[in-house]
Amino acid sequence: MNVSTWEWAATLIGLLALLTFDLMIIGRRPHEPSMKEATGWVVFYVALACAFGAWIFYNHGSQYGQEFFAGWVTEYSLSVDNLFVFVIIMSRFAVPRIYQQKVLLIGIVLALIMRGAFIAAGAALVSRFVWVFYIFGVFLIYTAWTLTKHGESDESDFKENALIRWSRRVLPISKEYNEAKMTVVQNGKRFFTPMLIVMIAIGTTDLIFALDSIPAIFGLTKEPFLVFTANVFALMGLRQLYFLLGGLLDRLVYLSLGLAAVLGFIGVKLIMEALAGNNVPFINGGEPITAVPHISIGVSLGVIIGILAIATVASLIKSSREAKNNHEEKSPTPVG
Repeated sequence: MNVSTWEWAATLIGLLALLTFDLMIIGRRPHEPSMKEATGWVVFYVALACAFGAWIFYNHGSQYGQEFFAGWVTEYSLSVDNLFVFVIIMSRFAVPRIYQQKVLLIGIVLALIMRGAFIAAGAALVSRFVWVFYIFGVFLIYTAWTLTKHGESDESDFKENALIRWSRRVLPISKEYNEAKMTVVQNGKRFFTPMLIVMIAIGTTDLIFALDSIPAIFGLTKEPFLVFTANVFALMGLRQLYFLLGGLLDRLVYLSLGLAAVLGFIGVKLIMEALAGNNVPFINGGEPITAVPHISIGVSLGVIIGILAIATVASLIKSSREAKNNHEEKSPTPVG
């Protein structure tokens, strides 16, 4: 894929402008967005991603256009799954709703920085070493297996890591959030607010998520430009999506299983590609295995969308049935 310097520059400037605009909104008026506001922004960012994908189709061909959409849909779905953990963190640390936008925005910035670093490292490895696909593939299959064993997320799933525990033990932490500031002066002494601990929790969580998402998208496209933009568009609007989904997150009971199937599929696809281009000495004498079938990006896109659609519909059906059963159990039995 031949991406010119001006395309990179225009994309980076445009995305930076959107991020700066988001920062200005949060800085000027911290608030909990209404459903109308959240819906408007989510629709805007989804439409923007679709427009960008259409531009890729028009300027670089259908192959790269399909690769972008496959990567974006996968990363967006993983981002929705990440929201489960964000909800748990917000609840665990009792972050006031009015300040949650700031936490989410900073979390998204941290995720962009971390994923940018992983993308650069991953692109360098993929371009030089075919055997990296074996590692990525096995890692994704293992991640898929852990997702199937994990089940639904709840607050007991979140365990404070060593960095959080160290921060609590060593740093002077105040009890109040104090308008979401990082530090506050009390009785002439400077304290860190609980917001710092929340940021550490979000940041370390972002790091773990990046380890899953980057191998997944490299299984769908090897183009750094598409890997980067698909990740960025998946993260943009995540803040508003958090407030839009709200209680709906609890109803997506099969999302983890759907994502497990997607990651498992991509993991197998990566291993098949590694076998087709094999140069590892102890596998087939270091020669490619030409009999391995190739899974096209069109098929991959269809499989990913199909799996996620089935998981979403099945989740909503199950949640509706459970809600109906609970309502019937609570309803008083007629007498006489």
